[in-house]
Amino acid sequence: MISKKMADALNLQMNREFFNARLYLSMAAFFEALNMPGAAKWMEAQADEETGHAMRLYNHLRDRGARILLGGLEPPPMQWDSPLAAFEAAYEHECEVSRQFDEHLTFAQAEKDHATAVFLQWFINEQVEEEATVGGIVHRIKLIGDHKGGLFMLDRMLGERKAD
Repeated sequence: MISKKMADALNLQMNREFFNARLYLSMAAFFEALNMPGAAKWMEAQADEETGHAMRLYNHLRDRGARILLGGLEPPPMQWDSPLAAFEAAYEHECEVSRQFDEHLTFAQAEKDHATAVFLQWFINEQVEEEATVGGIVHRIKLIGDHKGGLFMLDRMLGERKAD
């Protein structure tokens, strides 16, 4: 059985992951409005991935006999100054999510909840990938600068993302 404190922490993170999905959907809508369908598709795939993360947490809580608590979700931001600003916000957000999972892992280890610690390791590894991927996109946009052709090509590349 999982402790109440650990279950509370994972319930909080599960709700954060559902928020993350909505954040990426909001970014998808932002890119649709800019007529950047590739970036919009990339963000939609990211939203699906975040929903999957929330469901992993949901299933772990259920499997450990914890009460699942779905909370209200605050609305995500809906506007960014530029494609670069949107991806920088996504990168900063992924870094924050990494910090959150690091805290959860530290807490699980302190609680000697080995099952949750092992479970959380998947998220730690996933966040390394998330930060590298989004950070790479930010780097590319910065390299492109004001060259619209480069942004068009990047949008096409982002649209080639396969669903995870």
